[in-house]
Amino acid sequence: MADSAGRPPVWQMVKQAVDELGSPTTNVAVRDWVLGEYPGTNRTTIACQIIVCTVNHDSRIHYPQNQKVRAADGPMDFLFRSGHGQLELYDSGRHGAWGIAETEDGRLTVGLVGEPGGGEERPPRPEPGGTFAMEAHLRDYVAANLARIEDGLDLYADENGNSGVEYGTPVGRIDILATDHNGDFVVVELKVSRGADAACGQILRYKGWVRQHVADGKKVRGIIIANRITDRIKYAVGEVEGVELMEYALDVTLKRVGPDAGG
Repeated sequence: MADSAGRPPVWQMVKQAVDELGSPTTNVAVRDWVLGEYPGTNRTTIACQIIVCTVNHDSRIHYPQNQKVRAADGPMDFLFRSGHGQLELYDSGRHGAWGIAETEDGRLTVGLVGEPGGGEERPPRPEPGGTFAMEAHLRDYVAANLARIEDGLDLYADENGNSGVEYGTPVGRIDILATDHNGDFVVVELKVSRGADAACGQILRYKGWVRQHVADGKKVRGIIIANRITDRIKYAVGEVEGVELMEYALDVTLKRVGPDAGG
């Protein structure tokens, strides 16, 4: 479906770019082709859609199109990442049959899976007690549900195809780097249980690096998410600007199903 200006969806722009440029190509070349043919297209959206369409990119599972178990055989499964920032057209005969599978603990993963069957979307499973078992589970859940933090948040992706999940920097890995509806940057720091006051120092360090090396004049703010925010971190954050605190809580709802229950 084209947008109101009659332009195709961005993933189709990416497909057109690869068809025109030829395979192999690069993330940067695809971005520049799209910007040349469709001026005004959001750069971050282009980078994100490249990830969505790349069958062997680990971060593709954080986007709605890929949040279920399936084979990589759809119209949006046409790219293969052959190296850092390098792309080519996906060919299952050469690259193997890729897809999205589910691990034993219920997490989605990208890999060589043959012909996985269809399945229901399953978020990471929490442990009893209202917290996630591992920080990685919390990270994957938040990355796939950014709207639960605030409307308009999108995962950041740079021109080399690196997504905002576990975004690597010289000063440490940012749990989640996102952009808001204004194009400003949001650094999200996650703590699976208690948010210690040391998290304040971490997020300030990440904010400073993003402001100097990525933001290009855009605003940068931070959000710390934990199951319980301690008084220490409340006092620490109270002395700085541009950092918010959020607590998460898990809930499980059970309902009867079957012919007698109407399910």
